[in-house]
Formats: sequence, structure tokens, C-alpha cells
Amino acid sequence: MTQKKVLVVGSGGREHTLAWALSRSPQVGQVYVAPGNAGTEWPANLNSTGLQPRASSQNVAVGSDDIAGLVELARREAIDLTVVGPEAPLAAGLVDAFQAARLPVFGPTQQAARLEASKAFAKDFMKQHNIPTGAYAVFDDYEAALGYLDSVEHQVVVKADGLAAGKGVLICDDIEQARAAVDTVMVERAFGAAGQSVVIEERLVGPEISILAWCDGRQAVPIIPARDHKRAYDNDQGPNTGGMGAFTPAPDVDGALVAEAHQTILQPVMDGMAAQGTPYVGILYAGLMLTANGPTVLEFNCRFGDPETQAVLPLLESDIYEIFQACVAGRLTESNIAWQPGACATIVMASPGYPDNYPKGLLISGLEAVAWQEDAIVFHAGTVRSGEGVVTAGGRVLAVSAVGDELAQALGRAYAGVEQIQFEGAHYRQDIGRIYQ
Repeated sequence: MTQKKVLVVGSGGREHTLAWALSRSPQVGQVYVAPGNAGTEWPANLNSTGLQPRASSQNVAVGSDDIAGLVELARREAIDLTVVGPEAPLAAGLVDAFQAARLPVFGPTQQAARLEASKAFAKDFMKQHNIPTGAYAVFDDYEAALGYLDSVEHQVVVKADGLAAGKGVLICDDIEQARAAVDTVMVERAFGAAGQSVVIEERLVGPEISILAWCDGRQAVPIIPARDHKRAYDNDQGPNTGGMGAFTPAPDVDGALVAEAHQTILQPVMDGMAAQGTPYVGILYAGLMLTANGPTVLEFNCRFGDPETQAVLPLLESDIYEIFQACVAGRLTESNIAWQPGACATIVMASPGYPDNYPKGLLISGLEAVAWQEDAIVFHAGTVRSGEGVVTAGGRVLAVSAVGDELAQALGRAYAGVEQIQFEGAHYRQDIGRIYQ
């Protein structure tokens, strides 16, 4: 069998996880990551065991926003499949450029990716297709937004319309906080151009869950659900982040609930996008609130979640390369996908000050103590190599994922790994999954 070459676009923890998962496919002989990080390069190990990779992985100095450079890279290296990790290149039309060049690529087109790139588009789409979501209004006028706040009696969430790296969501307890949130988005432009328009929506109540699905343009097949922790500090305190940890399975989410979400949310998205002439191929991420009225959409993402990916893919039993190919070819079925029993937990280690200002260049030690264990693995995010060492280069620096027969065991192994890694001011939540142990 000819060994395939795959390209993963991006440089974060999600992309490290995708490269690792692809490297374990018996069909894959070489993984490239553009541009990658300090953890996304390793030699081949055809006798790998446990969570070790199999095929080799190599970084390539092409940015995830360099669409022309990525097309040229895929052509030059005769890449058999490109998997797009982050949202920004999807919103910029990377998939469209690859399709125009007749290069196999996994991810939604620019038009389909509007489900994430514009929260206003997503809310309007859900309203049009009767997909459950909270009440909302969209404004590009500051005074009109403030006037709307005076007219509503429920608590609200204020969101920048465009892409804001997972940080453009401001949860408000009262009218004063809501007004301040509109100021932050529309006047201070804390999220840049993403805040040209603002979405003010009803604040829903209930536990949150992330349900992701593989999509082939016609149907969606759910991935095992994971729960992530967005707030920066223990007990869900502090500002929202891109995610401080995740785990699967979520003990309060059963097959019936996933089936309900598939019927009322995931498949209607597929049908609606196809009806609009923009069939959806890729990963659909539904961030849901489990309300008294059933699963209700908080937001859609058009790619794997981070850190949910790090908690989910270690339990994937099927060949991920084959799943990606089935999605691209429009031949996805539930039989393509099998999961291992057990649990997986992921703990994120962040830089001091994250999600606000944080230093870079802090030396990381202890990585070798955790790398490639039988039941734990380090997924790098904001790291770069400096001489012989590895230093921090982002807010979320890395994550330790561990598997176990049950959640308590997986969490214990993940935290044991975290405790072996050090850098100055390292911050991580100590209560990931605690309520379920």
C-alpha cells in the first residue's frame, strides 16, 4: 500500500492533535504541519505502542494565512489530503483555493464557514431553519444596541459578530455589565474588526456541552461529546478563555440526548446548508446549552474545538485518514467510525496573565517526563524551539491528555503529567471534571 502524505494547517494544540492522530493511521507515511509548533515534529516509529505516533511529522515554514503558499506546498509535495485546523483560513477561503486547484482538502468552503465567521449569519440561519437557539438582535449602530438593552428584561450575552479567537463573548449579569460589554466591543474595539457588528442574545441557563460531528455535505455523524471549561479559574470564575480543559465522556449526556441534538440541530444544519447551495463538508462544532426545553445552540464552530480535540481523538479507534477521505468523497456513514471505551481528560497549562497580556519566551522543563507515555501525551499549543530547549510563545502553552478506564483515572493521570511540567508562572485549573469524579 502506497503511504499517503498529509498536510495539517495550523500551529496550535488542535493541530498537534490532528497531526498525531493522522500519524497513527497505517495509510499515512508522512505528516507535514504548516507552520506547526515545537511539538509537531517527530521521527517515524513503525513499532509504536500506547499513544505514540507511527509516521513521522515535519514542520514547514508556511503560515496558515498564506493561502497561495499552502497551495504551492501541497502541489510540490504531492499531498494526498490537507486538513485545515483553525477558523481564520477557512473564513478566508483556503478550501475554495484548494478545490480550485483540484487538491483534496477537508474543511468547509468560505460560504459554509460563515456559520462561525459571522455570529449574525449563524443566528439568522438558525431562525430560518427552526434550529433551537436563544432570542437575539444584531446591531451595527452603537446607540441602537444600547436602546435594545433598555428594552429587554432577560440577562444577555454580548458577542462580537466576527472571528475573535474564542474571546469575543461577554456574559453579563445586569444592564450595567451589558452596556460596558457593548462599549468593549463597539467603542473600544477590543476584538478589532470582529466588533463592527454586535449580537446581543438571551443568556441561557443550564449545563454546557460540545457536540462535534463529521460532515460530508449530506449528513452529519456525531463525535463522542466532550465538555470543556471556558473560564480561566477554578469554580468557573474569571474571564472566558479559549478553553482550560476538557473531558469525555460527559456522564450527564447520554445517547438519547446526542440523538436529539442530531435530529434537531446537526442534520438540519446539513440540510439547510445544502438547500442554500453551500453543502457543508468538514467538522461542525455545536456549542450547546442543555436547557429545560432541550439542547439549544450557543454557537457554531466550523472546525475541531480546542481543547475538545485533545480529549476526543485519543479515544478514536477507527482510521482518521479514512474518515477524512469519506467526508471529502461524500460517502460518510456511521460504520466508518468506532470509539474505544473509557475516558480521556485534557488539562491546559497557560501562561501567567492569560487570557489578558502574558509574557513569552519562558523556558519549559519536564516535557520529556511525560512525552509518549502509554496513557498520557503532551499536545503543544503556544510553544517554539529556542536552541536546545522549548519556550512559551502563546497564552495557552500546552495540554496534557490522558486516557483511563474511567474519568477519575484519566483525570488523575492527566494531572500527574501536568505536575511534571514547569515554566515560570504556569497556570492551570485544578478542578477540570471534578464534579463528576
